[in-house]
Amino acid sequence: MTRDLYNVRTRPAQDAPEPLSAEEEARFRALLFTELGNRIADEGWARYPAYTREDRRRLVDVAHRLSAHWGRRVGVEAEDECRLRLFLVDETPATSLPSRS
Repeated sequence: MTRDLYNVRTRPAQDAPEPLSAEEEARFRALLFTELGNRIADEGWARYPAYTREDRRRLVDVAHRLSAHWGRRVGVEAEDECRLRLFLVDETPATSLPSRS
């Protein structure tokens, strides 16, 4: 016999973090914007852990915001399944590299 369950919600695992509130999310994105932006400005790239889809979406959004802020494209690539790398994209026309003879 199948029972219908109404108003039942799944509970997160005890070790799972709770989702951020809208205010916490905005503050965290602002922090990433500042910290990663400073590192990218200094070194040309930065890497940051991204364990969940939300972490990856957040970092891609930060890269788009940095691109709009600087007027230069900031690229995002996965280094592995747990890290993303944000970097300044060289927008100069590609030239052929000299051959090593």
